[in-house]
Amino acid sequence: MKAQGAAVKRAVDIVGAAAGLAVAAPILALAACAIRLEDRGPVLFRQLRLGRGASEFEILKLRTMTVDAETLRSDGVVEANDPRITRIGAFLRRTAIDELPQLWHVLTGEMSLVGPRPVPPSHLERYDETQRRRLDVKPGLTGWAQIHGRASLPWPERLALDVEYVDNQSLALDARILARTAGVLLRRDVAYRGEAGGWR
Repeated sequence: MKAQGAAVKRAVDIVGAAAGLAVAAPILALAACAIRLEDRGPVLFRQLRLGRGASEFEILKLRTMTVDAETLRSDGVVEANDPRITRIGAFLRRTAIDELPQLWHVLTGEMSLVGPRPVPPSHLERYDETQRRRLDVKPGLTGWAQIHGRASLPWPERLALDVEYVDNQSLALDARILARTAGVLLRRDVAYRGEAGGWR
């Protein structure tokens, strides 16, 4: 992306993140209460993730898994139906509310609204030369892989989609991803609330 496009993208990130945090404040407060009521564990989950150029930063998310989740599996991989995901956590993940604290990282410049999802440092050693190119841009709240299947996709396919985004990034593509993300989340939430035994 050219310098002018990058400047516009950064401006969109700042405005979008600031507005998002303002709107999300009451949602985050309610989610925090629900997490605490379920198992009395911490509300926030913190973990090192890779940013642009493989730089490390500590990411913030609402906790959606059991307190001992990392002792049960330490590779950073979470499957679609992972048994470590709590009842409230399943809802937060499905609606992406768990990722709202990452708007702070967008505001500070560690992340962008659109880009490959940030992964733990341990993943770096598994990447081949092509896959490492996903680190040429800032990680994002949503991305090309997320609107094509998210956690339902196998890792090689997710990485290939991330590299495809890096090769074709543009403001128009970002706008398309953001629009489709909203649609995906709305459809997912409606489907989830219609499931028998869904979260109440």
